[in-house]
Amino acid sequence: MMKDYTIANLLDLNETIAGDLFEGKTYPWEVLPEIGNFIVKLGKTLDPEEYEYREGDIWIAKSAKVAPTASINGPAIIGKDAEIRHCAFIRGKAIVGEGAVVGNSTELKNVVLFNKVQVPHYNYVGDSVLGFKAHMGAGSICSNVKSDKKLVIVKDGSETVETGMKKFGAMLGDHVEVGCGSVLNPGTVIGRGAHIYPLSPVRGCVPANHIYKSKDEIIKIHE
Repeated sequence: MMKDYTIANLLDLNETIAGDLFEGKTYPWEVLPEIGNFIVKLGKTLDPEEYEYREGDIWIAKSAKVAPTASINGPAIIGKDAEIRHCAFIRGKAIVGEGAVVGNSTELKNVVLFNKVQVPHYNYVGDSVLGFKAHMGAGSICSNVKSDKKLVIVKDGSETVETGMKKFGAMLGDHVEVGCGSVLNPGTVIGRGAHIYPLSPVRGCVPANHIYKSKDEIIKIHE
């Protein structure tokens, strides 16, 4: 059911500095066109005792660790105690949550990473939202444009939602685990606590607390 993939069912808004961005919206992808402007507005309110301002609308928490080889383009906010590792590439319109890790050769563009998110090894995350403590294994990516360049439609069985967007990566709920080498195709939405097997090509919606082994084998996680 598409109602399972609303903001309320996917994300804990207490675990992001960007909570206000999601207010008044139903689905998390509705924030994608607004991330850049929101960053500029929010950045101007951040405490200069806690955040360093850099030219180009970039705010970096003074407690964050940023490798000298990392490239950060604005607008961007790097949260408290975040870690931006060697050769990370932040192209702009990115919010990196508190305690999050952006790793070696990982690329971000037009994203919200909630607190404690880990994208630590060779990940591409574009036009996406990653919930609290979501983790992407090495080499897993969010593909954000369809090969036919058509507008992205979110599908869950027979239910569909037209997004009106050409660029749309993936929406990951809190505590999602994505296995190494997986490709999340445009319009993928993964419910809270779900696990994706390594090397999986995922499209459509994966229900909360399920394991995605293949498109024909999605099983519930037993406590």
